[in-house]
Amino acid sequence: MKCTVAPLLLGCLCLMFSYGHANQRTSASSKHVWNKLILVHHWPVTVCKMNKDLCKNPPNFWTLHGLWPGRAEMCNKSWPFNFSEIQDLRPELMQLWPDIFHPNGSSLWKHEWQKHGTCAAELECMNSQHKYFSKTLELYKKCDLNSALVKFGIVPSTSYYQMKDIKAAILNVYGVVPKIQCLPLDHGQCAQILGQIEICFTKELQLRNCTEGVNEPRDLWKDTSVSWGLQRKEFTVCNDTLQTYYPPVDHNWELMSKEK
Repeated sequence: MKCTVAPLLLGCLCLMFSYGHANQRTSASSKHVWNKLILVHHWPVTVCKMNKDLCKNPPNFWTLHGLWPGRAEMCNKSWPFNFSEIQDLRPELMQLWPDIFHPNGSSLWKHEWQKHGTCAAELECMNSQHKYFSKTLELYKKCDLNSALVKFGIVPSTSYYQMKDIKAAILNVYGVVPKIQCLPLDHGQCAQILGQIEICFTKELQLRNCTEGVNEPRDLWKDTSVSWGLQRKEFTVCNDTLQTYYPPVDHNWELMSKEK
């Protein structure tokens, strides 16, 4: 599987609209300027570990966290989320973009639309709620991160990985540098825990390095709905020198500090 530029155009050339165009629904502000789209995947098992009291039976594949237009956020507070506009997408959203803590709810989608979708609406091919969610689903399926990792033998395991091997697998498949986040070491542990992977695109939906341009540190879990109430450490950019744990669904977390 090779995620190349041409198929990722997905039949839609995302022309850039000036703020105030795109149905005049995005507001002009320097903090709303962005130059890349970030397709964010998270590993449900790790997300569940961050607050195990709210999470049951996590999916055993990488799911969507969101599609983020750089650091831009909350570009139009007067454009509320309306679930009826994406009702037909619900089966796919439930499977591929679930709220890990509230599987039957829509709070995550509401949050992602209000914070990120209203900014992505600068692009013609995302200038409605239906377009934003359907395009994100298309990008997720086209890139197929789950298969990309499996292709290079990166699978959930009680054994540890080197971060360079995970990065190399993604680079080999996509031809671009990802951004990978982990849970840092807890007391008594000897490995960081793989949690989130970003694949980046230009405004024309062409793959690009996530590391190009200005470094953009992000308090990643402030991006999630406040109702998630996470009780654990937040994600940080993975340390290249530490062993990395890619936890299987059925692993006993209490044994982790005793292993290896």
